[in-house]
Amino acid sequence: GSCHAQDGNAWQINQGFRVVSAEECWHKSLVPLMEEVRAKMGDKPVYLSFDIDGIDPGFCPGTGTPEIGGLTPIQALEIVRGCRGLNLVGCDLVEVSPPYDFQGTTALTGANLLFEMLCALPGVTANK
Repeated sequence: GSCHAQDGNAWQINQGFRVVSAEECWHKSLVPLMEEVRAKMGDKPVYLSFDIDGIDPGFCPGTGTPEIGGLTPIQALEIVRGCRGLNLVGCDLVEVSPPYDFQGTTALTGANLLFEMLCALPGVTANK
């Protein structure tokens, strides 16, 4: 989303985080990114927290801090499904705001992403 300072991610980068900007995600699948995440994390415990305002408000307007230029719902699914195989110890989804979600599309997307998170937890088997 918006960057409020020229070096807005400097602290995170200095701490060793891999920062992925929204612009790096535009017009592409995030499957390769999630392969990188799985390789980097290995079998370490991972907690997944998904902020719904990471999805473009054209798809999910029901949040208190909408940011244009965000992910598509398909990319959000790629991220969550890409967590399969990680040692997920828990997960959550935040920032859905019913007063701003007039048609219920944000809640629907959030509920589906939470279902996908549960399906990505270790020990959950997938039907193919």
